[in-house]
Amino acid sequence: MDWLGPEETQALLLSLRVSLWATLLGLPLAVFVAYALARWRFPGHALLNGLVHLPLILPPVVTGYLLLLTFGTKGPVGAVLQDWGIVLAFRWTGAALAAGIMAFPLLVRAIRLSIEAVDPKLEQAAGTLGASRLMVFLTVTLPLILPGIVAGGILGFAKAMGEFGATITFVSNIPGQTRTLPSAIYAFLQVPGGDAAAFRLVLVAVAVAMTALLLSEWVGRRVARRVAGQ
Repeated sequence: MDWLGPEETQALLLSLRVSLWATLLGLPLAVFVAYALARWRFPGHALLNGLVHLPLILPPVVTGYLLLLTFGTKGPVGAVLQDWGIVLAFRWTGAALAAGIMAFPLLVRAIRLSIEAVDPKLEQAAGTLGASRLMVFLTVTLPLILPGIVAGGILGFAKAMGEFGATITFVSNIPGQTRTLPSAIYAFLQVPGGDAAAFRLVLVAVAVAMTALLLSEWVGRRVARRVAGQ
């Protein structure tokens, strides 16, 4: 990264940090929600499905504004968290929250498709042998859906890396604190002579996105072959 300036490197490293935490914290919940949508039928199923995919439909700025209203220091959740010493607004942790919410639909969709591809008879057979629902999930379902989890995690990470609208609305664009890769590109484009730095970061963003897509395909196929015993 010698060809990147200090501010550019700082923005890239912060984006990697934010995206990693957004993906790691979102994956367990995404697995649970995907399983519920794929296997359970309950009142509010359609509503939950709509809420999960809402960030894909809403303008990112709207999502960021709703996060600010909810998790800001005067918001219903943010005020309680502040009493516990946790502040998300205008912090890198808030950027991780915003990026995680924007990436969440991709995580859920990839994992849900994998769960729906699993033959329910395999799970039923394990259940008839005395295995609990948790053991059936851990020993039968989870190994079979690993390709979807891996692919969804990689795509979610890439989406979190590229998130801009919700992040800048919720946590602003503070150098060294919340200035992620997209925010840095925007900031460089606003100042004279910043085109070169912005272009370098654009190249990095394109490289990360393409690498994530290719890696998602490669890892998904590799894990699928391993699960199938090939």
